[in-house]
Amino acid sequence: MFRSPAAALLRRLAPLLSGGTVGSGSSTRRTLSPHTAPSFLFRFSSTPTSSPPPSSFRSGPISVAEYMEEVLTNPQSGYYMNRDVFGESGDFITSPEVSQMFGELIGVWAVCLWEQMGQPEKVNLIELGPGRGTLLADLLRGSAKFVNFTEALNINLVECSPTLQKVQYNTLSCEDEHDGDEKRTVSKLCGAPVYWHASLEQVPSGLPTIIVAHEFFDALPIHQFQKGSRGWCEKMVDLAEDSSFRFVLSPQPTASLIFLSKRCQWASSEELEKVNQIEVCPKAMEITEQIAERINSDGGGALIIDYGKNGIVSDSLQAIRKHKFVHILDDPGSADLSAYVDFAAIKHSAAEVSDDISVHGPMNQSQLLGSLGINFRVEALMQNCDEKQAESLRTGYWRLVGDGEAPFWEGPDDQTPIGMGTRYLAMAIVNKKQGSPVPFLSEKR
Repeated sequence: MFRSPAAALLRRLAPLLSGGTVGSGSSTRRTLSPHTAPSFLFRFSSTPTSSPPPSSFRSGPISVAEYMEEVLTNPQSGYYMNRDVFGESGDFITSPEVSQMFGELIGVWAVCLWEQMGQPEKVNLIELGPGRGTLLADLLRGSAKFVNFTEALNINLVECSPTLQKVQYNTLSCEDEHDGDEKRTVSKLCGAPVYWHASLEQVPSGLPTIIVAHEFFDALPIHQFQKGSRGWCEKMVDLAEDSSFRFVLSPQPTASLIFLSKRCQWASSEELEKVNQIEVCPKAMEITEQIAERINSDGGGALIIDYGKNGIVSDSLQAIRKHKFVHILDDPGSADLSAYVDFAAIKHSAAEVSDDISVHGPMNQSQLLGSLGINFRVEALMQNCDEKQAESLRTGYWRLVGDGEAPFWEGPDDQTPIGMGTRYLAMAIVNKKQGSPVPFLSEKR
């Protein structure tokens, strides 16, 4: 989490962000009433004001990363903090919500990795950003026949939202057990203890580790840079004179340029020549290093699945509300903000931690699920279902592995299933002692 004075100040401003109205005639700016705006609003303003800001506050705009972090995870009004945003009734649908097959096949991957690790008697199963807990619930149900695996699990959920923690508790059929003065939470799906943590660093180390991060990295705060006559400048969020939010370029170099420099070192000159904008996610680099360090010391591996590119990401930041794209600055806190994941940066960040770490992929989601047996799984499920269930299976299957609009769809055009099979990528980070993970075994290194 960023903890700069600017971010701390924006936390105080956050309760106002969900309160004003959209500026007249503009869908690209977010207006706050000047009559209700407190003096610390001038923290954002780069223009002269009649009332100076308190001397302890830094003046000027904030980075896109600071804006994202506050909009998504502010404890009082952050997008993820006080609501369930997933599924048909929310703002977007993730793969685990599409079909049970997704979580079941991630369970196949986890069991295979556990076997490659030598079937340890205890293992930390960690999910980063578990959403509703659907993926993990399907993983546990799908792997229930592998009793030695489920009995070995300590389940750790890295989740900062109290609301989603409660949803996960219910999804995993959790119950609190008392042993004298001690209390522990257990999932009745498999009998494993369940723990919640605000960050990966808080998860106890010392046990072999299996980490799953599905649509986690895309919500991490990014910095945006734009090439101009003065060289690379950071894009910032500022307040205009009418109190609407707007994008501006930093007038001076910012501290974040060090991350841009690091990212450019991993790119070829040809790749850099093609872009005028670059997105960099320092938090993704940091968390990837933490993952690699844990795998290096404790053994195990991680599977990262997200939408993104295996190279420099240029201009991908987007906002989604009720399954539709909206402007990034429109009604902050009411829409999901996400950006393409830079898988090349993740690969370099992990590989630089230790020579004992190997990184595999990315491959697309269709290849991943196909290799893990989704075709066999859907055929098996089709044997015991009615026509309505069969239609749901076909639709879910296409969304997971298809590309573009489903050719078999005969329903309303606005409900045509869109395949995510090639848009989403998968990458594995493992300890070399275990060899190449399934299904990256035949990958040329």
